[in-house]
Parts: sequence; structure tokens; C-alpha cells
Amino acid sequence: MGPFAMPMYRDFVPKKIRPWIYVFFAFVFQFTGCLYAGALPHIMGSTALMREDVMMVVLCNVVGVNMPFPLLFRFKFRFTNRQLLLTAATVVAACNFLCMYTTSLPILCILSFIAGFFKLCGTFECASNIQLWMTPKRDFAIFFPLLYIIVVGDICLQPWLTTVLTYHFQSWYAMHWFMIGLLMVVILLVYTLTKNFHFMKPIPLISVDWLGCLLWSAWIIEVIFIFNYGEYYNWWDGKPIRYCTLLFIVTGFFTIGRMLHIRHPYIDPGAFKYKTLVPLLLLYYLSELMNSTPKSLQNVLTGSILHWGSITTCRLYLWEWAGTALGCLFVLFWMKVLKQTYTRLLTIGFAAMLAYQVAMYFYIDPGLNIERLYLPTLTRCFGYAIFFTALTIYLEELMPFQHFFMGLTISGFARNGIGDAISGGMYSYGMRHQIADNIVRTLPLEPTQSMMVALKQLFGYTCMGGVIILLIFLLWDVQPIRNTLKMMPGWTAVGKQLRKVIMG
Repeated sequence: MGPFAMPMYRDFVPKKIRPWIYVFFAFVFQFTGCLYAGALPHIMGSTALMREDVMMVVLCNVVGVNMPFPLLFRFKFRFTNRQLLLTAATVVAACNFLCMYTTSLPILCILSFIAGFFKLCGTFECASNIQLWMTPKRDFAIFFPLLYIIVVGDICLQPWLTTVLTYHFQSWYAMHWFMIGLLMVVILLVYTLTKNFHFMKPIPLISVDWLGCLLWSAWIIEVIFIFNYGEYYNWWDGKPIRYCTLLFIVTGFFTIGRMLHIRHPYIDPGAFKYKTLVPLLLLYYLSELMNSTPKSLQNVLTGSILHWGSITTCRLYLWEWAGTALGCLFVLFWMKVLKQTYTRLLTIGFAAMLAYQVAMYFYIDPGLNIERLYLPTLTRCFGYAIFFTALTIYLEELMPFQHFFMGLTISGFARNGIGDAISGGMYSYGMRHQIADNIVRTLPLEPTQSMMVALKQLFGYTCMGGVIILLIFLLWDVQPIRNTLKMMPGWTAVGKQLRKVIMG
């Protein structure tokens, strides 16, 4: 294959720093968003948006990130690296700018979706060009752990940076202007350091199911709407939830019907026919459920009971990043050095997430200090990173390359947006139910005490369910994948296969 090279660069750029520039680009793209949840109180105060509205915008961004996977190679084989990076950075910067001066919730959701869509396009273009630098043999067991240090790690660092900038500049615009500035740096570097380079003859964008992409996106957003606003509208007692449920059924009918009856659907029906896909999706949702308690329960403890400020709690994000990085590196060590079984790796990851739930059950106290949360936070993110990375590696082994990127979108249905919304809705309902139940039982509790009891009860239920699942992992000690995983094909081979499928 020859030495690693990046022919899209101009000749004067030193070869040793070329891949590191793309690592910087990937970091910038992963930091971007549309509305940043770390500035949630400031956004609510200045725009009259409810918490549910802001979270809806944020989750639309997550859906946008999840949807482009089936199109990524179509873009890569049609446009040059320079064109893709310039377009992605420009569109995301424009969405960040427009969101600062838009108060319409539907427009914000659309802008957020578009920003997420191009955010992933930019990240993929960076990662695909340095893949051979990260792993010359195209080994996903090496590539994904290293990549997810950036991807999942930035999910932790983004709210920390947002909180710090908002605190010092006293405006939620600060994060937007900072990201626009970084994206302008990316545009400038791409414009001056790179040139248009085609490594093969471009493949036209024909036979692309754009309507299918919109239908799948709308279907997922409708699920998120139901569980995001369910508690606010009192679930199906409220008309908006009933109307959205009806719309969900109609959209699903047309989405599945289109998938089954056109030649090149956005997601091929064959991608759903792998027998272990459903258990894989359940594991993805399980990891999201265990990882949702900090947002749904811990934030209630730190905000409503302990009254910690945002600049205090943002320190936990740094420990989240440390746990994520350690988890990704542990997956790499486990698979490439120890070469141990896959199920045992998931068992370790789930045990780490369960350890956080158990610690929080005993830590619920009005005298809690933040230092006691450092280790549980690191442990939880360590386990979540193991689950996130290991399941993606298994998905690549489960599906052939033609379905793998569709599989990433399918797994995102359970992992990105939907899992978060459903888990948050369940815990919100559980909080309200437990507080009301405590009042009905005429327990001699003040409102704060009643809330603390409800938190302890929900953490307790989570612990009991987690222990049962952990026992299943311990008993199910099998090896569902080979020690030596199959490798990703080269871009030229992928391009030739794609041309053959499209052109007939």
C-alpha cells in the first residue's frame, strides 16, 4: 500500500503535522451544536423557551448527527475532501449564527438538524482521511477506540466549555461565537492548505432516497417529541401527545412502505434481518438508560436540593472526559493486547455503570460535597465508553460493509436521541409518581425530604434492575465474535462496488 500520504494537502505543508491538523478539525466539528445544553438556564431566561423546548432542539441535533451515515460514502465519492470540509464548516457556522437570533422553535429544530447533519459529514471526512494513519491495516478494533476518544469525549467537554464561557461572559452567545471562530479557522486552514483532489472518477448523486431520509428523520423526531414533552402535557391526556402519536403511526406506515417498495431505499430492508441485531439494539438502549440518571436524577439532587451552581457542577464534566478516554483505551487494550472475550468486556463495562448507581444510592444526603462524586462519575463514563465502543465494533463484525453504515443509523435509533428521550421521560414520570406516592402515604416529610426519598427510591430500582442484568452477563460467558476481526476494505474497492450497484 505504500507509506501513509494525504495528497489533498499542498506541497509546502509538512507531512508530520498533516494528520494532526485533521485531528484538530474533528475536535472542532464534534464540539459544535446548535443550542448548547450547558447554557440551558441562560437560554431559557433570554428566549422564553421552556426546558423541554431547548432539549427538543438539542435532540434534533442528535438526530441530525445520526442520519447521514448511509450517505457518507456517496458524498465522499462525489465531492473532494476540500469541498466537503468547506461546505460542512460553513453550514454549521451559519446555523450557529442564525440560532442566536431565532426564537421560533420549529426553525430552531430545523437549523439544529441541519447543523448535526453536516457536523457528522465533516467529522467523517476528517476521520476517513486519517484512518490509515491510525491503523495501517484498517483494523476497527484499533480505529473505533481512538476515534471515540474524540467523539464521545467531546460530548463531555462541550457542556464544560459552554458553562465556563457562559459564566465568564455572562451570555449564552459566547459559546456560539467561540465555535463560529473555530469554524472560521477550519475554513481558513482548509482553503489555504488543501487543494481539490479526486482519488477516483466522481460518482454522481443519483438513486439517493432523499425522501426516505426525511421520513426516517421525522419518524424519530416524533418519538422524541412524545417522550420529551410527555410529562409537560401529562402524556396521553394531552392533545399534542395524542396527535403526535397518530402522526407517528402514519409516518411509520409511509416510511416502512417506501423502504419495502423502491429499488434503492435509504435503509435497505436487509439491514434489519440480522438475528443478533435486536439484542444489540437492546444493549445500546440499556447503556443509554444507565447513563441517563445523571441528567434525570443527579441534576435534581445537585440543583434542587444541594443548590450547586453550574460553575461548580461543570467540574464533573472533566471527570466524565477522563472516564471516557480511559474506557476507550481499555477496549483497545482488552481486544488487541489481552485478546479476551467480548462478553466479559461488556460485563466489566456494565459493572462500572452499575457501580455509579449504587454509589449514588448511598450518597443522597443534604451534606454531600462534590469531591465524593468524582470517582463515581469517572466510573460511569468508563463503563459507558466500553459499551459504546465495543458494541460498535461488534456491529461492524455483524454486518457486511454494504449494510454497516445503515446499521450505524439503525443503532442510533436506540442510542442517539430516542434512548435519551425515552429514559428521561421514564425517570421524570417516576419522580412525579414517587413524590406523589410519598405524599399520599402521609409520610411526615418536607418537600425537600420527599424529593430526596424519591431519588433514593429511583436509584434503588435502577440498582436492583442492574444487578439482575449483571447476573445475566456473568452467566452468559460466550464469545460472539472472532478474536481477529475482519478489516475495512480500501476506499477504491468501496468506490468500485458502489459504482457497480448504482450504475447497474
